Amino acid sequence: MRSLREQPTITVPAIVSKVSDLIGRTPLFELLRGANGARILLKLESTNPTGSAKIRMARQMLDEAGQDGSLRPAGRVIESTSGNTGMGLALLCAERGYRFTAVVDCHASKDKLRAMQAFGAELVYVSEGDALATADREALAERMAADDPDSIWTEQHNNPANGNGYRGLARELRDTLGERIDYLVGSVGTGGSLFGTARELQATGPAPRVVGVEPVGSIAFGGEGGSYYQSGTGTPPGAEIGALVDYALLDEGVKVTDAAAFNTARYLARRKSLLVGGSGGGVIWHALKMFDTLPPDATLVVLICDGGEKYLDTVFNDDWMNERNLLDDSIARELDPIFANAA
Repeated sequence: MRSLREQPTITVPAIVSKVSDLIGRTPLFELLRGANGARILLKLESTNPTGSAKIRMARQMLDEAGQDGSLRPAGRVIESTSGNTGMGLALLCAERGYRFTAVVDCHASKDKLRAMQAFGAELVYVSEGDALATADREALAERMAADDPDSIWTEQHNNPANGNGYRGLARELRDTLGERIDYLVGSVGTGGSLFGTARELQATGPAPRVVGVEPVGSIAFGGEGGSYYQSGTGTPPGAEIGALVDYALLDEGVKVTDAAAFNTARYLARRKSLLVGGSGGGVIWHALKMFDTLPPDATLVVLICDGGEKYLDTVFNDDWMNERNLLDDSIARELDPIFANAA
């Protein structure tokens, strides 16, 4: 284990010359503090360029592909994406002079798709309607890369660079909180953000208790699975669980319904003036359910991988929620006393 004193201090440059220089150094927001000193802190990754944590791993995947020679100058990058990874790759490819092709389905937020196109990405669709088609996307991305010698498939679900991209996030937490990081809660999609962060925290100080959250319908924590609307998280039936989902680092895996996740996000917007994405609502829902059991002075860090601005047409749209029978007033009634009883 390396001493905390050996970790580099993360400094903020006064002036930057590339948008990618703005990645990282995201804030911690204290959502709740109990009378016993226990607290829930949110790591707000929405302040990154593209508004998501996934630009951290997008940068790392391109860095490592450039270093090992698989990605050549002016080459083509191909990735299957539901949005946030694609946005990060699109921005970085535009900055570095690569071509980028995103293999997508209509489950993704339209704003995310438009943002990728704004950076010059080519979009290739695998399905119609709003069905999640992860397995089909990945199969097509692999075939496209095999047919084009100037391209690479970054393969985020199985690329070790994905997890490596979150070492900086862990160092930011250590710089601010030192050794007192008792719990780490995050959504599990590719597994990169939660387990990449957890692995670096384990290497640089006391290991936190790691809690993974996935949608009901996802299969990473067991079950036959089914459909769900939470975007950018989970493993749908028919898709392979990514190699970055490290069960050895996982202390607890839980499932959260779309209704709980989305209504929690809506609650936070109205009660705390905080916009988080749908999966962010899911991890906060579970963190809040843990709050009463936290020991005195415990620090629970929640990884909030993106903001709610990309979900104004879905999670924050009453008509969209009503059409899917997702509005649920009982969620607010469960959350009210948790905040009311906080210090």
